[in-house]
Amino acid sequence: MAPGVARCHGPPVSDARSQVLGRVHLLGAGPGDPELITVRARRRLAEADLVLYDALVHPELLEHCRPDAELVFVGKRAGKPSERQERINERLVEAARAGKIVARLKGGDPYLFGRGTEEAEVLAAAGIPFEVVPGVPSPLAATAYAGLSLTHRDLASSVAYLTATESPSKDRTSHDWAKLANGPGTLVIFMGMRKLDSLMALLVEHGRPPETPVAVVQWASLPRQRTVVGTVADIADEAAGLGLPSLIIVGEVVRLREKLRFFDSRPLFGKTVLVPREPARARPTLQRLRDASAQPLAAAAFTLEPPADPAALQAAVDAAASYDWILFTSAPAVQAFADAMGDRDARHLGQARVAAVGAKTAAALLRAHVRADLVAEDAHAEGLLGALRRELTGPARFLFPRAAQGRDVLVDGLRAEGHEVDLVAAYRNVAVTGPELHRLREAIEAADAILVTSGSVVRSLVAAVGAEALAGAEAPILASIGPVTTRALAAAGLSATVEAPEASLDALVDALESHYAEVR
Repeated sequence: MAPGVARCHGPPVSDARSQVLGRVHLLGAGPGDPELITVRARRRLAEADLVLYDALVHPELLEHCRPDAELVFVGKRAGKPSERQERINERLVEAARAGKIVARLKGGDPYLFGRGTEEAEVLAAAGIPFEVVPGVPSPLAATAYAGLSLTHRDLASSVAYLTATESPSKDRTSHDWAKLANGPGTLVIFMGMRKLDSLMALLVEHGRPPETPVAVVQWASLPRQRTVVGTVADIADEAAGLGLPSLIIVGEVVRLREKLRFFDSRPLFGKTVLVPREPARARPTLQRLRDASAQPLAAAAFTLEPPADPAALQAAVDAAASYDWILFTSAPAVQAFADAMGDRDARHLGQARVAAVGAKTAAALLRAHVRADLVAEDAHAEGLLGALRRELTGPARFLFPRAAQGRDVLVDGLRAEGHEVDLVAAYRNVAVTGPELHRLREAIEAADAILVTSGSVVRSLVAAVGAEALAGAEAPILASIGPVTTRALAAAGLSATVEAPEASLDALVDALESHYAEVR
């Protein structure tokens, strides 16, 4: 993320507020994975007027900030441009004296080689109230996620943390290399990649056996994590391709890796998987992918817009009780219908029965306080048509709110059997343009796999980059949610490498995971 300031304007701060002394929260953001922040730190983020955040803070953590909070990037990453520490200290004091609640969000733990202590000292000297919220330190995450353990009953009963980048004001190093080299425990070295060769030479020089195991872990706890294992003698060569941020772990506990590794042994580890929908709607799937060690991406293939004729939807909702059945085949249709209902509850539907395609649509109805009378297990229009045929005993009148563009399988099937179907557009799928289209194209280019969930997604992907970019050996894997979407891909000249056994995103992720397990 580039240095700069992002501001969302909210209500002006009153003069009375500006006379009240604010406070500063020094927050540990954890090692990288946005779920490894503490509950307390997340709450303090949501309270802050001003957030000063470091380069290694995961961008998703900023989603916990208030919409009107001022977010200021201050860098603080080894070897990269960043704001001077003195200026950061001044910002903290100035903002607190102006009555603001300030969150200082730091990677890892604020006090563990993070200069949080210096910031706290400045705040204490200035009489500014402050709080420290510890974070999950990077050594704990790096070792756990790499399949190591800092301590072990038989291998290491002590741990030493040291930084290879000491204060420039020191006359000489404070490290006792003889003790560090000959200690029986685990040695964890921060910020040592640029000196890895000389650091290992120091250990050997002071008595550490050159065959001692060493691991280097870069980007700990993230899907791009890389772990290289070697010995004191050869790790500088083995880990030459790794950069910052990395931790160096020296000791016998490194031998545990092949037994204890879990994170980077999963089939989807390191795979970038695109969910082509708006981030807010994609959040559960993004979480499911992250749990599988994948790198999830969300970029909208289209946006959901109101129908061209909202009056027609409103009229249909107003007359809902006059129908025998109301059919729902998507969560957006449920939401549009519920919005048109306004303050009216399910009693407005009268004797009309409600049918839903699949569990997801039924769940959306429950959130709108409507329980479906019929849920098709086969989450396709064909499945709902079959389920209705088993329920119907005579001609019926149906209301079907759906996307403006959609397949007519259900409508044609019911009408062919003598039923009356009123089809009304509840929303429109509108292809993204401008910055959103650029974001989608970038996401497609970065993806190893794309979750393709509908014919609308197929059309939007093809419109964004062309069918040629989605085919061939270098193209991302196309994972289809079911036969209907697979046929839509085929109609566009594309093929699905993976097809979910049932029409759900969870099943689709499972199928993609199984595919990668088979091919690796």
